[in-house]
Amino acid sequence: MEGELDPTLRAAVVRAVGETDRPIQNRFEARRRAAAAAEDAIAVLRSEGYYAYVVEPDLGAGEPAQPLVRVSPGEPFLLGAAGLEWQGAAPVPEAEAAVRSAVARAEGARARAIDVVAAEGRAVAALEQRGYADVAAGERRVVVDHAIRTLTPTYRLSAGQLVRLDGIDLVTNGRTNPAWLRGLAPWRSGETFQPDDVAELERRLLDTGVYDSVTVALAPADRVTAEGLRPVIVSVADRRPRTVELGASYSTGEGLGVDARYTRYNLLRRADTLAAAVRASTVDSRAGVDLTLPHWRRAQQTLKTGAAVYRLRTDAFDETGVGVRLDVIRRYGKTSYVTAGASADVSRTKELRAATLTPLGRNLVTLGTLADAVLDRSDDPLDPRRGYRLSLRAEPTVILGSGTIPYLKLQTQGSAYLPLGRDARTVLAGRLKIGSIVNGAIPEIPASRRFFAGGGGSVRGYPYQGVGPRLADNTPQGGLSLIELSLEARQDLTERWGVVGFVDAGVVGAEEYPGSDELSVGVGLGARYDLGFGPIRVDVAFPVTGRNGEAPFQVYVSIGQSF
Repeated sequence: MEGELDPTLRAAVVRAVGETDRPIQNRFEARRRAAAAAEDAIAVLRSEGYYAYVVEPDLGAGEPAQPLVRVSPGEPFLLGAAGLEWQGAAPVPEAEAAVRSAVARAEGARARAIDVVAAEGRAVAALEQRGYADVAAGERRVVVDHAIRTLTPTYRLSAGQLVRLDGIDLVTNGRTNPAWLRGLAPWRSGETFQPDDVAELERRLLDTGVYDSVTVALAPADRVTAEGLRPVIVSVADRRPRTVELGASYSTGEGLGVDARYTRYNLLRRADTLAAAVRASTVDSRAGVDLTLPHWRRAQQTLKTGAAVYRLRTDAFDETGVGVRLDVIRRYGKTSYVTAGASADVSRTKELRAATLTPLGRNLVTLGTLADAVLDRSDDPLDPRRGYRLSLRAEPTVILGSGTIPYLKLQTQGSAYLPLGRDARTVLAGRLKIGSIVNGAIPEIPASRRFFAGGGGSVRGYPYQGVGPRLADNTPQGGLSLIELSLEARQDLTERWGVVGFVDAGVVGAEEYPGSDELSVGVGLGARYDLGFGPIRVDVAFPVTGRNGEAPFQVYVSIGQSF
């Protein structure tokens, strides 16, 4: 190819022309290929707004002759004032003004074909957003004026009738109560059609987690009721009524853990989930039952309640107890949540007295409340590659035992994900967590309620509870404050395999604010294998500072990225 072209335009022409591995046999074959390449180049030039082009197919010197294309793009043409023709009745003036604004947005820009098509898409979307669900685009008319170097499109649109919604028409007979399902509609009968409302209904049904598939669509135009309303047709396919799940995890610090979960779906016929779970592990063993009621009392609000018996066996403390909890979770937007909850635990704890290192056993009743807010703007729950997450958690708590101890536990955490390159094969990730217990003191706050750090989801390289102040016999004491920081570089090697390099740091303080001299740092490498829904990770981490006689390295195995 010959000619002076902008580098971006040249690259686009080269991609369109392409290459062939078949050798040229004769001059006739060379001319044919040059002519075909010229047509491809012309298509690219026109799509990019170059209509004053000169494209000449030719043959190069030598034998066998090689095909050649000489390209002179000329000056780019600009978009003129777009025209608008209505096929049938025009929409209401407010909707028509929105359409004209949508198609005029690119006026004066280079006359690229993609911008002409995008303007038509904006026009259709503007009508749909204003209740014209049956809008259709006809054949566009485009006039190229070489005298003034402009391209002027005229869009032909059929608006159809303004659509007002009726209720839900459920076309499947599943386990869900139809009356309850119809109450999920985010519109009232007679309101103007909004595509976002129909999409929100589908999201509300999928959020329940009890359906294999959900289909939500506006009824066809011939389904208008006597009042002039159109229903929304809903079809749901129930998932299996029962599932059994098994899981396992392992780390050198926390040992082996196995989990079993039995789940019953839609037992109450309102998209509910009832689950019984058992976990046995070196550190945390428990058995419990949970009930989840989605869209409880109002849409986008979930009630979760549960009870469990548990036994914790850690280096810092032992605790055996029974607890109940109740949380109300409210969703805002697609991935933002606010939670309010309450809990009660009756437990027996055992720990060491700091001064004498003698056993201290306490029977406790712990009454807690919860306020939690989560904003998730990442692109994937198990393998995020871009975006960020923020959370803030406050737990006002009262402990009843030998005395009354009120305190407030505060935690906040943020993480961010930065992809490098268009394909996001390299991702830089960071996490910061800060916590503090207000109006508390050691040892009044039981060890089971203090902050600890170390382990696979905390500061890798150190065992569970391996970061922070210790008693004279090296037993972890826990603290009233916490700071954790993690940095990761994640690199894909193939479609399935990837590697990670990371640095974790953390400090646990015996006061409300930790001191920097207690900082513990760990570094390591990890492998990732993509299971399709998320990666399985294996991390090997080494402690760098703040060691307390732990093993020289730690190994962690689990599903999902570390944060």
